[in-house]
Amino acid sequence: MKDETKKNRHEAIRDAAYTILSEKGYDGASMLSIAKAAKASNETLYRWYGNKRGLFERLVRDNTIEIERILNSAITTQDAPVQTLEKFAPVFLAMILGERAILLNRAAAADPTGELGAAISAGGREVIQPLIENIIQAVARDKGGNAKQLTTWFLGLLVGDLQIKRVIGVMPLPSQKEIDERAQSALNVFFKLTKP
Repeated sequence: MKDETKKNRHEAIRDAAYTILSEKGYDGASMLSIAKAAKASNETLYRWYGNKRGLFERLVRDNTIEIERILNSAITTQDAPVQTLEKFAPVFLAMILGERAILLNRAAAADPTGELGAAISAGGREVIQPLIENIIQAVARDKGGNAKQLTTWFLGLLVGDLQIKRVIGVMPLPSQKEIDERAQSALNVFFKLTKP
């Protein structure tokens, strides 16, 4: 199968999975129902993703691709951590507060098995957090601090309770201006806390 055809097929499956997830929740989102909605074969879904958890892990990974690219590029080229965090913060915040991430988190909160939550963690947090720690390691060296602890502080300042407010429906999707302002405010506080 040509790369472009496979990409288009994956996007149709992704869109169908989000539609079924929003209508039926994670428990009701069977591979067969997603395959039918995407006009794909059930065999294709199992061959490409392994199982339902694998499919949803891939959806999470799709959401994190740009963030992972920014962080990996900065690590490879050894960019200054300040500039990297300034570039990363608004992109990360927009992703985790975006409609797809919120839909996944709402469904995970309603999933009594915990399987979707585990898929979100495996496809998102477990991939992205070590990369952030790698960037913050330079800050930790200058400050004499622990990269893991500083990463926790940074993410706490950046995200706070915004994600949970979005998940429970008490906060609308913020504008790009609001996201940029929140990211800059969090960075300002973080850099003050970590000033050598």
